[in-house]
Amino acid sequence: MEEATFGAGCFWCTEAVFQNLKGVSKVVSGYMGGHHENPTYEDICNGTTGHAEVIQIEYDPEIISFDELLLVFFKTHNPTTRNRQGNDMGTQYRSVIFYHTAEQKSAAESMIDKLEKDLVFDNSIVTEIVPVSKFYEAEDYHQNYFNQNTNKPYCSFVIQPKLAKFTSEFRDKIKPEVL
Repeated sequence: MEEATFGAGCFWCTEAVFQNLKGVSKVVSGYMGGHHENPTYEDICNGTTGHAEVIQIEYDPEIISFDELLLVFFKTHNPTTRNRQGNDMGTQYRSVIFYHTAEQKSAAESMIDKLEKDLVFDNSIVTEIVPVSKFYEAEDYHQNYFNQNTNKPYCSFVIQPKLAKFTSEFRDKIKPEVL
């Protein structure tokens, strides 16, 4: 098993996408990349901790490659807006890849080059690629959030449309029990 860590706006949205992928065995929401030790959600929301909302995943590279994870990452959020995803604004919502190995860093840089060359997005990609740092697991009520709160307005209006787009584009990569 290997690890990958991504920040793509609200971790509820990102978690809901990645936990449905074949080969992904664990998804944990948390905080990374800042200077504040042991941050809480309330700390993160003030935008002064330097941390991003992230998911840390455990995956089997024999089933899903890091490149495939990167493609899902880029296609399920807007990597061209700095510190913003939809109505969520602040440095905690930045697009960021925290690489665990030199190979992950290289793969992320190559993926960005390819997406830019292929003009996949209307604007330039602003995703940060930085080394992994201390991961702080988010509070229990943030874990598996979408699956436990599907009827809440944010889940209905923000996460469900993102999952619908993800399902249509990556149907072959989704766990059979989810379809």
